[in-house]
Amino acid sequence: MQDRPTVDELLEAVAGFLRDDVMTNTTGRINFHARVSSNVLEMMRRELNHREEHLGREWAGLDGLLGLESAPASFDALQARLLERNRDLAGRIKDGFADDADVRGRLLAHLRTTVHDKLVVSNPALAADA
Repeated sequence: MQDRPTVDELLEAVAGFLRDDVMTNTTGRINFHARVSSNVLEMMRRELNHREEHLGREWAGLDGLLGLESAPASFDALQARLLERNRDLAGRIKDGFADDADVRGRLLAHLRTTVHDKLVVSNPALAADA
């Protein structure tokens, strides 16, 4: 692992180059692709900066709906298990799990939080309005 520059600093530098140098000196297709690339890098920065918090909050919300489960230690295993737990939740919803008003309220709160966290990464302006 390198100390400096950090992954965040590297992504910021490349995004800044695309935004401040390439986009200001180009038009058309190259300008468009520089804008898209800069946006992707900024999205990656936000995801890396918030991922532990967001995944932890999603896990806790699923614990409240599906029952307590210890989170896997590795990031890859956590992502895979979150996908499985969300599939389980979707199946339960299809089978009437959220027909009860109390469960539905907890489910909607969880979904609002999870969607908001995803917007913080993909579209922070929209997340701020939510």
